Amino acid sequence: MSFRTHAISAETLTGVRTSGRDVSGHPIEPVVATGGEPLRCCLRDAEAGEDLILFGYAPALPASPYSEIGPVFAHARQCPTPPAEGYPAGWRGRRQVLRAYDKRGWIHPATHVHDGTDPEAEIAAIFADPEVEQIHSRNVAYGCYMFAITRA
Repeated sequence: MSFRTHAISAETLTGVRTSGRDVSGHPIEPVVATGGEPLRCCLRDAEAGEDLILFGYAPALPASPYSEIGPVFAHARQCPTPPAEGYPAGWRGRRQVLRAYDKRGWIHPATHVHDGTDPEAEIAAIFADPEVEQIHSRNVAYGCYMFAITRA
């Protein structure tokens, strides 16, 4: 099963960095990384001392009761876009919730927690259900959005 991962788009990040405001109009928060903050721009963990921003982000979904805004970290300045093919190398082994969504943008029952050891198999199993349109990887403890996954 081939799939694509989607970090927060460069256009969205440029808009946030330029305006200094998130999707709700709240000011972004500058942060100096302590190390380990999950970066949604380049899909890796931050290293201590990096300049970051923390802001509210709404992942792309059709208008539905499951639409939500949550906090995300990104570099304060533009960084390399990660490859869309495959699972982010820096996040292998990380427990994540794989939240499946149908075409309405509703959470699908294929949603589950995986231990990070074989994310490709977990993703293939979820996409085996033709009703699943996309998957969001989310933090286990806080529920924060990490990145989207779609069929290739």
